[in-house]
Amino acid sequence: MEKNSSIGCTVNNCQYHAQSEDYCTLNKIEVGTHESNPTQVECTDCTSFVCKAEACDCK
Repeated sequence: MEKNSSIGCTVNNCQYHAQSEDYCTLNKIEVGTHESNPTQVECTDCTSFVCKAEACDCK
């Protein structure tokens, strides 16, 4: 898949990581939260993340 130069990504074990460069291959990502009132970057999540089978413990 081709990189989307508008979406940087350093999560190499994501299925959508461009691999040769630190970019995402999706056209659009979804950002969500696991907090009721997010106030810090640690409170947000890329909900488009999908773990690559070879990188994760997918049983």
